[in-house]
Amino acid sequence: MKKLTVRHLLLLLLVGGIPGVLLLLFIGAGGWLTPQRLSAQTLVQSLEQSSGVHPSFRRNHAKGVCVIGDFTSNGQLASLSRASVFRTGTYPVIGRLAIAGGNPHAPDYGVPVRSFALEFQLPHGEQWRTGMNALPFFAVSTPQGFYDQQIASQPQAETGKPDPQKIRAFMQAHPESQAFYAWAKNHVLAASWTQESYNSLNAFRFTNAEGESHFVRWGLVPHALWQPIGAEQKQQPNYLQAELQHQLDAGPVRWDLVVTLAEPGDKVNDASQAWPADRQRRVAGTLTIRQAHAQQGGRCNDINYDPLILPDGISGSDDPLLAARSAAYARSFNLRTAEQAQQQEKN
Repeated sequence: MKKLTVRHLLLLLLVGGIPGVLLLLFIGAGGWLTPQRLSAQTLVQSLEQSSGVHPSFRRNHAKGVCVIGDFTSNGQLASLSRASVFRTGTYPVIGRLAIAGGNPHAPDYGVPVRSFALEFQLPHGEQWRTGMNALPFFAVSTPQGFYDQQIASQPQAETGKPDPQKIRAFMQAHPESQAFYAWAKNHVLAASWTQESYNSLNAFRFTNAEGESHFVRWGLVPHALWQPIGAEQKQQPNYLQAELQHQLDAGPVRWDLVVTLAEPGDKVNDASQAWPADRQRRVAGTLTIRQAHAQQGGRCNDINYDPLILPDGISGSDDPLLAARSAAYARSFNLRTAEQAQQQEKN
């Protein structure tokens, strides 16, 4: 069969009229006519180059555990968003606590970023999925910046560490990242997943029953008191999971879901820019986690925590990282589910 070229596509366009236009647009949107274009596949491959390929695992935040619980809304956000999750009531939640990076065998103490993903199961089959990180802001403002960061951070064969010159060059090319690296240099890990605060980083739009909209970010604020990671924990590669189970054996663990409201002039399309600390914050309710399970075969394993799976009343902003995250998550999900199916066939 002859290879389909751009010339052939143009001939199809002339013959097929409107269907040809749609075909050309679809193929162009997929990046197939421009292989040099940054795509979901390119982003995922950059993660694999940094951490290696680990079949059946997520390409980022590969190491984690499933958690089960519920969210109790206090109804205080109903005036801001018509989303059912903000009506007074309690809603089931399936979540995942994890550490950043694509290595599912990385030591818990060796990774500076932790994450919390949630799926809220809402009335009438609606869902709200969100992926949050224990960061005050993101390192970069664009998908290209994220890709460049992954390339610059790839470990050298000789040292097992990134090339400092490449990191410096990356920071010069993406000056917004300097604030992140300054934060990371002085950041102290908490002793537990349950003591971390997790943030959406990206902005979203809330719309209420009257059609009024407001840009927001949200986060989880722990009920547990913060304590720094100890010397003994730095010797235990899986201490986060053991500590979480120890906490749950004693009872549920909780966070408040806190929504921060933007004001005019706040950056709503740039996750690398923190909003001023005096912005209005409202507590939407309390997240309660009651159980934890291994991720492989657990209830969170087959969930794609796409940040753009949103209920009516919540929508995405024009932050370019949101669309890139959604596409990369889908690519990663397809890869690992196919790998899991192949493993099952072999067994």
